[in-house]
Amino acid sequence: MTNSLQKLLLLFLSVALPGIALASGGDGSRLDLTHHWAGYTAIAIFVVAYGLVMAEEFTHLRKSKPVILAAGIIWAIIAMVYQSHPELGVHVTEQAVRHNLLEYAELMLFLLVAMTYINAMDERNVFEALRSWLVRKGFGFRSLFWITGILAFFISPVADNLTTALLMCAVVMAVGGDNTKFVLLACINIVVAANAGGAFSPFGDITTLMVWQKGVTTAQGVVDFWAFFALFIPSLINWFVPAAFMIMAVPNEKPTGGGKAVPMKRGAKRIIFLFLMIITTAVSFHNFLHMPPVIGMLTGLAYLQFFGFYLKKTFHMDRPFSLDDETEMEHDAQMGDPVAFDVFRKVARAEWDTLFFFYGVVLCVGGLGFIGYLALVSELMYVGLGATYANVIVGLLSAIVDNIPVMFAVLTMMPDMAMGQWLLVTLTAGVGGSLLSIGSAAGVALMGQARGKYTFFGHLKWTPVIALGYAASILSHLWINSRMF
Repeated sequence: MTNSLQKLLLLFLSVALPGIALASGGDGSRLDLTHHWAGYTAIAIFVVAYGLVMAEEFTHLRKSKPVILAAGIIWAIIAMVYQSHPELGVHVTEQAVRHNLLEYAELMLFLLVAMTYINAMDERNVFEALRSWLVRKGFGFRSLFWITGILAFFISPVADNLTTALLMCAVVMAVGGDNTKFVLLACINIVVAANAGGAFSPFGDITTLMVWQKGVTTAQGVVDFWAFFALFIPSLINWFVPAAFMIMAVPNEKPTGGGKAVPMKRGAKRIIFLFLMIITTAVSFHNFLHMPPVIGMLTGLAYLQFFGFYLKKTFHMDRPFSLDDETEMEHDAQMGDPVAFDVFRKVARAEWDTLFFFYGVVLCVGGLGFIGYLALVSELMYVGLGATYANVIVGLLSAIVDNIPVMFAVLTMMPDMAMGQWLLVTLTAGVGGSLLSIGSAAGVALMGQARGKYTFFGHLKWTPVIALGYAASILSHLWINSRMF
């Protein structure tokens, strides 16, 4: 602790002595702008931009807009400062920006393909068919609480946690009706389960995807695709502990069943199979060919393009002759509109606001790292406090600030940690957002979908038991995977 206080004192003194602000970086080609007007301005711009992101629910200003603007201004400020230091080279900032753009391009293209497949399955009624089946079964509230939680935990590692949470919330809203208490508890359970399930799979959450794509190398080897599955039990504990407490408050009632069956459209099962194939392709490209996973994902996009071409060409071949008008309409509904299946329409339906938000975050955090702030924070947290405490704090921060900039900051710092610590920060950044309803995309989306029933303060009431699950998952990881530390 004394060492940490000394580091904090040195930081305070350095802030008080701005004359050293333009000392050269360690490689001689960068300036330390952490105590320069440019650094302070960049921090202020990022804080204001992220404040607008956090207030999206109230302002209805899309979260991509402020961070994109902030990214441009921050890098413009950096470039202006470097223009006054031609001895460092005029292309220093250009090279840094290109490096950040490459980081973003890999992430964006990966997510774009995944979103395209999810949209294709949605158009073929895969998720709607599952929802209608659960509604028609007439499960009791407590049974539905466990079923939606289990499904959210196991679907989110394959689909993203946001899509999974929205699907399960649709089931809860359809069955729960006006029972506000059940809807609240079920939504909290879904958010925790979806975030926990996404933490042990590279495809389940942006943070795990970022660590996997980065190809982090430790003394124990590379954090590869299969390494993340060591987090399965800690992730399961993270969801199960609060669920075991919340189930006691769920009304022991049975809602009215019913509802119309929704069939899947033609080709739906084959698209699910192709989605599993694209995952296999991405993993194979990364693990066996040592290529970026995004190359495998883009290759897998061609699977869907060719299958979409097949669906359009064979649309009328499955139509029986002499159908009456009503039967023909039902038949076409199950076949699906071939025009609506155009793959590029699925691309257009991707969450572009989210994708451009990632761009702004990557460029903003990259700019702050180029200025020198991330190295400063890394020194204070990972050297002063130690990796374990620092990684626990990262998870707590992700409940307030989105886990994407937090994880990107850690990857930019690239502290020297064992594989167990990299898995720990992946776990904490993934599940820490469950502590507050605004801490994850799943929570924010469900507040809108179940407006008035699932609220910030309703979630906050159960934060203590969610925190208990958070602590239990960390301790279980430290114990079960102790050999990785």
